[in-house]
Amino acid sequence: MSKNLADEIKSGALAKLGARDENSAHLAQGIIEQAVAKNIETVRLVFADQHGILRGKTVATRMLKSAFSSGIGVPSTLLLKDTSHRTVFDVWSGDATETLSGMDTLLGGASDVLLVPDPTCFHPLPWSPHSAILMCDVIDRAGAAIGFSSRNVLQTAEDQMRDAGFEAIFGLEVEFQIFQKTDAALDHEHATIPPKAIETRNLTQGWQYLTDTRYSEAEEILDTLRRFAEELGLAPRSMEVEMGPSQFEFTFDPSSPMIQADRFVLFRTMVKEVCAQRGLHATFMAKPKLANAVANGWHIHQSLMDIKTGVNLFMSKDNKLTSHASGWIAGLLEHAPASCLLTTPTVNGYKRFSEFQLAPNRITWGADNRGAMIRALLYPDDTASRIENRVADTTANPYYAFAAQILGGLSGITSGAAAPPPTRTPYAKGATQLPDNLSAAIDAFEDSSLFRTALGDEFVDYLVHLKRAEWQRYLMTVSEWEQAEYFNLF
Repeated sequence: MSKNLADEIKSGALAKLGARDENSAHLAQGIIEQAVAKNIETVRLVFADQHGILRGKTVATRMLKSAFSSGIGVPSTLLLKDTSHRTVFDVWSGDATETLSGMDTLLGGASDVLLVPDPTCFHPLPWSPHSAILMCDVIDRAGAAIGFSSRNVLQTAEDQMRDAGFEAIFGLEVEFQIFQKTDAALDHEHATIPPKAIETRNLTQGWQYLTDTRYSEAEEILDTLRRFAEELGLAPRSMEVEMGPSQFEFTFDPSSPMIQADRFVLFRTMVKEVCAQRGLHATFMAKPKLANAVANGWHIHQSLMDIKTGVNLFMSKDNKLTSHASGWIAGLLEHAPASCLLTTPTVNGYKRFSEFQLAPNRITWGADNRGAMIRALLYPDDTASRIENRVADTTANPYYAFAAQILGGLSGITSGAAAPPPTRTPYAKGATQLPDNLSAAIDAFEDSSLFRTALGDEFVDYLVHLKRAEWQRYLMTVSEWEQAEYFNLF
């Protein structure tokens, strides 16, 4: 490989836009050399979209130099789609910018944005040995960051946290189901928008939480997922048989929010692709409409470190909350309704908020209480002291969800707020309820001064428009309940 390759990359179009420097150019050269040495034939250039779904283009390896030098153009409408893959912003009329102020470059005729490959996020794919994934950032053609792009939102929150003198360590617990596929729904009439749901049956019967014999029934696929996760550098820690039929959980080593967000989207993609190759269907849907299926939660463990000393600011010398832990909890509780749109972003997710199901439905915190929204795992002199927010589900965009944790917790500390007394009865009627549907969460988010101040009106208005379109489609769909209730009666 030419020694001048890095020089060519750092003198390309991205460098002129300020999106490629000398260090990243040298890292890019190393990635190209690695891809050639490993006989990688294709590279998937991907970014996490507004739903946390990886999108992008696959290129031949010989195109990597061009990608690192000039970026790869993709339609801006990828950032304007709801969960059905419909573009829900008007990109054709001259009045498009009235929908979203400041978005002229994205709303003008489905123009391109640029993917900027991140040379620190290159992953050969163990389930597809000739290919690799290369994570990208998204900028506009002028080189400006896109305010609501996933990584930019989280980076903005992390920057504000570091400016305050803190850094966060997050941990992941991810629940999902693996089913046997019985009908792939490939008939022509099933190719709707969104397509007809495939049909499945259980891989295991379930209802034997952490029972070892159940693990052995799924050991082959779980071992495969673990090995591949390790090869991707995702640092899996435990693989567990969860509560419901065919339900499992993976946990991962603690790390920084950005690393964990990248891990989450890579893991979710890996699980779905590997299972599909084996005639299985993996789903991270919050509450599948299947007989006896259990909801999938996503528990976000979080601790706060002093950026100078590295001391865990949630660790106490006694059984009392530190001032930082108290403020962080208070902030998460105060902003829980508005944060729900970022942690529970789908119509379906609010069906998970039910009593006595190890999922929260009220805005409370408790000491090691799995029914509370915030479960505090704080013990004297325990360096692993942390809090666990149990409100999120596995459909969340992790970049948005982590940003909500950082900004909510940080606001409680900077305002001097203190946590209320902990609860022992998280489902008692006295506590304030979480939003019970997507529309209520949208309204709370739209009215949030925290998110408008921290992330900008553009981001808030963008996400509100996007999710209201999804909610409206839901309202206009005739449900099974309506058919049963009215079809015979009237």
